[in-house]
Amino acid sequence: MLDPISEMLTRIRNASRAGHASVSMPSSKMKAKIADVLAKEGFVGSVSVSDKKNGKRTLTIDLLYHNIDRTRRESAIRQINRVSREGQRVYVRSSDIRPVKNGFGISIISTSQGIMTGKEARKKRLGGEVICEVW
Repeated sequence: MLDPISEMLTRIRNASRAGHASVSMPSSKMKAKIADVLAKEGFVGSVSVSDKKNGKRTLTIDLLYHNIDRTRRESAIRQINRVSREGQRVYVRSSDIRPVKNGFGISIISTSQGIMTGKEARKKRLGGEVICEVW
């Protein structure tokens, strides 16, 4: 496990493509904040952090789906991509933050005031590290 954020995004991507109702993973503060942003923006359902007996915390994310017709449903997350990686960090100024998929998606940015969407960071005139893009 070199990059825990990439692992988190991959677990969400795989679970949503497989049609699972929820996905669980080891928890951290940054993962919980990213999941909270995804929940606030309507890409996932509820987010919960639970303590286990051995002292490790588990992050559980309920996934959202949209019904296309009676028999088919589609995940609320069509694509989730890691932008800034361990080998190549990507930083942006507030003026360089652009809409994702013409406003249909979001970028999640780690700023000096916490983790937030690109739209919020641009409004507050904050730059930072681009963690991922979701649409």
